[in-house]
Amino acid sequence: MTTDASDAVEIRNALLRLRRGTGLPIVFGGLTEAGQRIRISELSGTATHALRSLVVTSGTGLGGKTVALSRPCVVTDYSASRQISHEYDAPVAVEGLRSVLAVPVVVRYRVHGVLYGALRTSLPLGGRMLDVAVEAARGLERALVVRDEARTLAAEAAAGAGAGPGWEQVREAHTALRALAPRIADPELRAELLGACALLTAESAGPPRVHLAPREVDVLACVAAGATNAVAAERLGVTPETVKGYLRSAMRKLRARTRGEAVVAARRAGWLP
Repeated sequence: MTTDASDAVEIRNALLRLRRGTGLPIVFGGLTEAGQRIRISELSGTATHALRSLVVTSGTGLGGKTVALSRPCVVTDYSASRQISHEYDAPVAVEGLRSVLAVPVVVRYRVHGVLYGALRTSLPLGGRMLDVAVEAARGLERALVVRDEARTLAAEAAAGAGAGPGWEQVREAHTALRALAPRIADPELRAELLGACALLTAESAGPPRVHLAPREVDVLACVAAGATNAVAAERLGVTPETVKGYLRSAMRKLRARTRGEAVVAARRAGWLP
């Protein structure tokens, strides 16, 4: 896996959660590349460049042990620890790190990265700190899964636009893309997904006759796919009452009396495929 711009955004978000949640002054991490090697790509709170782009192989050092075991690992004094190998003592010493924790980022049963937190003093790291670090890694895992699903859907949608799939497939892809887009942290990738949505509708042909807010379109896409308000709320990460509000607003703009009429009107206006 090669770290790209959207990966960097997600790693930075995870490290920010880790630093805020634990109070650890130094956090860093990266994703796997070329098998089970970790390249440290994002750092926060470091005083030197010693750790930047450091490549950690499986089984070596603290991070490599975390990759090999696929579980969190902690040392209280890195350079003196007998629990790890010491291939990376030099850069760790340059940065002055003593207590270090490392948690794996596991996606589909494989380690895809490691998040680290550290102190320049020798103190125990565990309990709540480790729980917060694990939760930050879980958040990154979810973000990577969403990103991969979104890219797959976007690629399928773009390919399908030229291949002429059945309308049900088009509408299912549109609904899935609309639901995923708000969960993407990277603005460029989010815009790419919404662009793929536009390929499946008349939006790209010209301005729609009726203006709908993005969330109104999201709700209508779910309704068009047969979702209830409760199911639409779960897909979009909002409450059923919020879904009702967006739906009422969209129906008013579209001059529709029922959910079905709203979907038909939205299709005529170019908002839905």
